[in-house]
Amino acid sequence: MSHVEHLKELHGLPAFDFAQFAGRRELPEAGAAAWRLAVEPYGDSPQEDFGDLWDRFLDSVDPAGVRALIVGQWGEPYDNDSSGIVQRLVDARDRLTALRAVFIGDLEMEEAEISWIEQSDVTPVLEAYPLLEEFGIRGGTGLRFPAVRHEHLRRLRFEAGGLPGEVVRGVAAGELPALEHLDMWLGVEEYGGDARAADLAPILAGGRFPALRHLGLRNSEIQDEIATAVAGAPVVAQLTSLDLSLGVLTDEGATALLDGQPLTHLTRLDLHHNFLSEPVVERIRTALEPSGVEVDLSERGETWEDDGVVHRFTAVAE
Repeated sequence: MSHVEHLKELHGLPAFDFAQFAGRRELPEAGAAAWRLAVEPYGDSPQEDFGDLWDRFLDSVDPAGVRALIVGQWGEPYDNDSSGIVQRLVDARDRLTALRAVFIGDLEMEEAEISWIEQSDVTPVLEAYPLLEEFGIRGGTGLRFPAVRHEHLRRLRFEAGGLPGEVVRGVAAGELPALEHLDMWLGVEEYGGDARAADLAPILAGGRFPALRHLGLRNSEIQDEIATAVAGAPVVAQLTSLDLSLGVLTDEGATALLDGQPLTHLTRLDLHHNFLSEPVVERIRTALEPSGVEVDLSERGETWEDDGVVHRFTAVAE
């Protein structure tokens, strides 16, 4: 299965592809959709560039009513970083006054591998929209996220085959008192994912984000190290859901997690895409499911053996 697909919704609103349907059918009300803006840079015939699409969108839909924006392909992904997208959003802050959710980089594999998506410093979007509640980014190449303070952000999501340690440290140093949902795909070092468990320490210590209820530390080649750190992390006591899926989680990490603090207060524990043996899977189910914890242990990860050495892979890398 593909773990990188176009968003179907954002901020509880269904995604609507403006470029595909504008002029062909009646548009929904401005606040009734998560507007997806994307161009097709390939093909022989001339294509609309993103700047023209952006202007046409703002002229076709009441900007003051727009609540959610999904930015897809804005050009050749490896030639154009997201700084132009960030600047357009910043420049439109006095028009997009109801904007509460933004996702930048909604490309799937047929358009670009996740590592080809060139990002930039995306924090000016948060500074321009102090009432923003959801912010998501796909792609870690070139991504920067220096520490910021934001009073209203509730959901923050990073999808990457390699999330730079600098970004993780920036998030961990931020002041986000309303943050309830944090999801980070940490990825692999080969594609820039050089974060270590120590970089997560301010988050795991608890208190940094007092409203946090969901924590996702996912898609990591050091998933065992992360699970071991989470096992004794004070932040777990305030969570209702924990997601350590998509990475290289083996019996070592899962056993450390089980031998750590109680997890029976959680409503959900997501460990799908794992490398666990059946005895450890059964131990997890026995320990947690009778307490009502929903545990996802589906989907075994991909392995490859070379000269007796077993190689394991995250769900998303390149």
